[in-house]
Amino acid sequence: MIPEGSLLAAHDLRKTYGSTPALDGASFSVHPGEVVAVMGPSGSGKSTLLHCLAGIITPDSGTITYAGRELSAMSDAERSALRRSDFGFVFQFGQLVPELTCVENVALPLRLNGVKRKAAERTALEWMERLEVDDLGPQRPGEVSGGQGQRVAVARALAASPKVIFADEPTGALDSLNGERVMELLTEAARSANVAVVLVTHEARVAAYSDRDVTVRDGRARDLEHAV
Repeated sequence: MIPEGSLLAAHDLRKTYGSTPALDGASFSVHPGEVVAVMGPSGSGKSTLLHCLAGIITPDSGTITYAGRELSAMSDAERSALRRSDFGFVFQFGQLVPELTCVENVALPLRLNGVKRKAAERTALEWMERLEVDDLGPQRPGEVSGGQGQRVAVARALAASPKVIFADEPTGALDSLNGERVMELLTEAARSANVAVVLVTHEARVAAYSDRDVTVRDGRARDLEHAV
């Protein structure tokens, strides 16, 4: 059953690696512009849930629906295209391309979608300004601090106007001050653009920036505000 008004929803997901169940009947939903924190201890299945929702891995059973379409009915090429156009990603260590400048990194999703360089970099700089890193455009990732690099990664995630951002422990490599600023900027920018955020974290101070929490334990998800 898909919750009414949800943009992305999963029902009864199961995923096993060998004899170890990573997901055991997990369900989840997120609405447009909503920030949902997925919490749980290490090994609980929260990152597996995120990767299934993003179409990176395929669950053994269960359904995932995005904007009225079932992900399992899409081809690999269609899911890849979806990750370029509708989904944005922020990882724990940013995963910026070291050979590219910061503005080229932010512009990369647009370039992959066929946008010409000047237009892509103009949009990239607009997002970098919103994330307070527009002065870092010519620098390479190895020349900026961890907090600055993560803001660049957030700008990259938002540059292609995605509908959903998947953030996997986005502050895990940062000190508390930088982590809080990244979360402030990420959630503020996402809400203003009506972008949903699926935020995987084990930190309560990070989850505090969300609209609601979903706890994953032993491969099952429990919504702390209403049944999922």
